[in-house]
Amino acid sequence: MRKNVLEMLRNAGESFISGEDMATRLKISRTAVWKHIQKLRNGGYDIISRENRGYKLNRTPDLLSPDVVLNGLQTKIIGAGAGKYIYRNVVDSTNKIARQAAYEGAADGTVIVAEEQTGGKGRLERPFFSPREKGIYFSLLLRPKCLPKDASKFTLPAAVALAKTMERFDLKPEIKWPNDVMFDGRKIAGILTELSAEIGRVNYIVVGTGINVNVSRKEFPRNIRKVAASLSEMKGEDLPRADFFRALLEEFDKIYISINEEGFGKVFDLWRKYNITLGKNVNVISAESGETFQGVAVDIDSDGALIVETKDGRRTVYAGDVSIRNAE
Repeated sequence: MRKNVLEMLRNAGESFISGEDMATRLKISRTAVWKHIQKLRNGGYDIISRENRGYKLNRTPDLLSPDVVLNGLQTKIIGAGAGKYIYRNVVDSTNKIARQAAYEGAADGTVIVAEEQTGGKGRLERPFFSPREKGIYFSLLLRPKCLPKDASKFTLPAAVALAKTMERFDLKPEIKWPNDVMFDGRKIAGILTELSAEIGRVNYIVVGTGINVNVSRKEFPRNIRKVAASLSEMKGEDLPRADFFRALLEEFDKIYISINEEGFGKVFDLWRKYNITLGKNVNVISAESGETFQGVAVDIDSDGALIVETKDGRRTVYAGDVSIRNAE
């Protein structure tokens, strides 16, 4: 019923709507309407009340709750449908919640999002700073129709979806292979992809993403200030997290549909458009062997692996740590 009260306030726009009108249309008492209004206010909604005029929604909270994010969401798979948006205030890791949801049979396109993570991880088990209501920390549970060998490719589309969303907010995206979204040589977001598969079959893929949205430079722990950045720092002002997240889900939805219908070709072309790695001298630490080598990043292959031209010939990097040499 509270959702219905909120919907009526939204539909009223800049106009006031009386408690009596809401009570009549919802077939509840005016006291019940008032109680729902109070609960909405306690949840962060700024609702103005005027005697003999009623109520008006002045401002919605910048939370990632379903009643905020799903309002106006235009997707076909991602977050679309009953039970496909799991919201938590605080979690250890959204990827952990996603894996549990997968085990319990959650559908393709289920979104798991939290206002805060206490144990968020990025690639190579690096901790991801996840302060409350300052970023966007979420995981997507996917059940694509692809072979296990194609699962690793999903890390690049996630970065492309974020890049396209940044453009919608007049921000210039830069992607460092494989999926680090950067600003001024520092990391804005991290993406971690996990897989459950059998021979010849993908059970599910979890794409976990952490985005520094409204984190100021001084709020980052000292040990990561030189390597971390935020969208607000890039923009010069805070961004509306809910609006950004809604746009991001829409962009990923389009990309996911494209992948299911046409494969990864178009997405990889977009990755090449946004990347800052290709054509650069790079240092590589191979995840397979631990070996370090240098060369020029020349392209990505059909699997999304990085092709590096070294003095001893071309090498393909499937996983590892790649840094751009002499980057200022």
